[in-house]
Amino acid sequence: MKVAFFGGTGFVGNYIVDELLQAGHEPHVLVRPQNASKLIQADKCAVYSGHIEKETVIQDMLVNADAVIYNIGLIRQFPKKGMTFEKLHFEGVRRTIKLAETARVKRFILMSANGAKMQGTFYQATKYLGEQLLKNSTLDWTIFRPSLIFGDPRGKIEFCTQLKKDMLSLPIPAPLFFNGIIPKNAGSFAFSPVHVNDVAKCFVSVLEKESAVGKTYEVGGARTVTWKEQIKTITSAYGKNKWSIPAPVFPVKMLAKLLDRFTWFPITADQLTMLMEGNTCSAKVFAEFEIEPIEFDKNSLQYLNK
Repeated sequence: MKVAFFGGTGFVGNYIVDELLQAGHEPHVLVRPQNASKLIQADKCAVYSGHIEKETVIQDMLVNADAVIYNIGLIRQFPKKGMTFEKLHFEGVRRTIKLAETARVKRFILMSANGAKMQGTFYQATKYLGEQLLKNSTLDWTIFRPSLIFGDPRGKIEFCTQLKKDMLSLPIPAPLFFNGIIPKNAGSFAFSPVHVNDVAKCFVSVLEKESAVGKTYEVGGARTVTWKEQIKTITSAYGKNKWSIPAPVFPVKMLAKLLDRFTWFPITADQLTMLMEGNTCSAKVFAEFEIEPIEFDKNSLQYLNK
């Protein structure tokens, strides 16, 4: 199957490319010129140099394609660099849907996010609007909404690795964030961490699965963990016993509002908002796709020792 793949150079994208190749598919991957070296198995893919704004490049990729995977996304936007949620989560999706319909490529798989909603952060809202565009199209669509994705980053940006670097490796206690002034529920917000290998398998398994057309799947791991438990699991994976203390999130969020326009500041105010909401969802997709999910534990986090 020829698959036009948008978003193949990032953390999750490279794993999806691996899975596509292993399943015998033919990935045709859009790569921005400055990211040419970020596609790990470029020699086994048909590589198209360009940007998601370039309709001619997208049209070339869609010629005789059997399916589209749209995995382009940002976890943080930098408008001065032209990297915005609106441009990539919404405008890029709209453009690719329109061209796929014109090229008569019916199958379209979209990477969204668990917690996508209209009345949320700008990240959540643009993810939600991208979903609505696809649902209102003429395409045979499937949408995936994963929770927190973990796994060996292989030189890319990954949550657990960044958490270790930006917070847990510092010579200060790990913060157990809480809202308000009373820390009775500090660090109790929870996640359903899902391994990147399992997410990639879902994307490839669904390509020829007719029963998945018109469905939105939440993708969470088998184990739900609180922020406090997550810190303990991550630090134990690389042999540390990190001390934690309750920390009100409000002053950190105020600081982030002042500084998150700078790339060196590790977190944005919106990311803190979403962190405090938690991010849990079901793992039942794996039973339907006959995948045994990798559990979030110190064994699956051994890459943090690198």
